[in-house]
Amino acid sequence: MMEGCSTTKNAETRVKMQTTYGDIAVKLYNETPLHRDNFLKLVNSGFYNGVLFHRVIADFMIQGGDPDSKTASPIDSLGNGDAGYTVPAEFKTPAIFHKKGALAAARLGDAENPLKASSGCQFYIVEGKTFSDVELDNMQTNKLRQQENSLFQEILKTKNDEVKKYRLERNQEKLDQLRDSILLEVKNKISVDSTYKFSEKQRTIYKTLGGTPHLDGNYTVFGEVTEGIEVVEKISKTRTGRMDRPIEDIRILKMEVVK
Repeated sequence: MMEGCSTTKNAETRVKMQTTYGDIAVKLYNETPLHRDNFLKLVNSGFYNGVLFHRVIADFMIQGGDPDSKTASPIDSLGNGDAGYTVPAEFKTPAIFHKKGALAAARLGDAENPLKASSGCQFYIVEGKTFSDVELDNMQTNKLRQQENSLFQEILKTKNDEVKKYRLERNQEKLDQLRDSILLEVKNKISVDSTYKFSEKQRTIYKTLGGTPHLDGNYTVFGEVTEGIEVVEKISKTRTGRMDRPIEDIRILKMEVVK
């Protein structure tokens, strides 16, 4: 059984996926109610019965939930099917994160989807790998730099009039002062935002159990595997072709709530 990230006192709802490679059982976190309730709605309606795991990457994840995959031919491109809506992001980092066995929602990229809203139906299960302290330190440093740059640019946009004024005046001193004030604002905001750093729990699990730490804070994790992690491992290592689609179809025969 996988170690849980959830700390809720209320029992989590459990779902069983019957696949052509074996059964996978998951529990859904109460801390992400929008994703939990949406997933249960689709499970109870039979939405997932017959879909494929259409994208599989070894040491990374297995992805399914595209309704178009139910009747897809071997040469069809998959991954664009949806439920006609999105689900608002519910990031709970660092308490809930992308450890091995995490159940998370797929989504469109940041350019098309700046609020990082989740697909209404597509999901993935993390296979991942283990990381060293040095790798986690480097990942955290890169993440901090990206967040600092993004926040700097966001604040700078609100100062456009000042920037234009000082540039027209060729007042480099004022431009430097404005830059320094924005950098200080960025530093103060990030220093109190714990989501930019891996917690000790995250580090321990990423070094021992494994996962995909670079996805933390970017995709919503809403559950975890409780039984059948060996099935996830087997699926993740299957032979794939174009767009990481398994050569042999791997289908979810049935998904149901476990009473």
